[in-house]
Amino acid sequence: MEVIERKENPMLDRVELQFRWDHPDSPTPSLTQMVEATAKAEPGSKKNLIFVKNVNTRFGMARTSGVAIVYGSEESASIEPRYVVERHKAAANSEPEAAVKPPEPPAKPPEAENQDEEGGGD
Repeated sequence: MEVIERKENPMLDRVELQFRWDHPDSPTPSLTQMVEATAKAEPGSKKNLIFVKNVNTRFGMARTSGVAIVYGSEESASIEPRYVVERHKAAANSEPEAAVKPPEPPAKPPEAENQDEEGGGD
């Protein structure tokens, strides 16, 4: 993740980061990955006070841009709309499950297994 512009906003007790993320040969980064990268780019920030907005990946390009907002306190973060806060909480809770549980291969139907053993059903 490359920070294009860093803007301090003392009135709202936050730092606004415009970023660009090149991700060749990989899918668009998840919300959780963007929050973690923002936490690394902005030392001393807390992940629960980071909100990523305006994420845009252009069709056919492996480049994502967006805005990450890092608040200094829970009180100052309370100005964020409820749906944004809920979206970030849901992403933080669902991401570890996806990483732990690998996808299962599709199971063959029982009829298909019997036909394979009998010579293909001719």
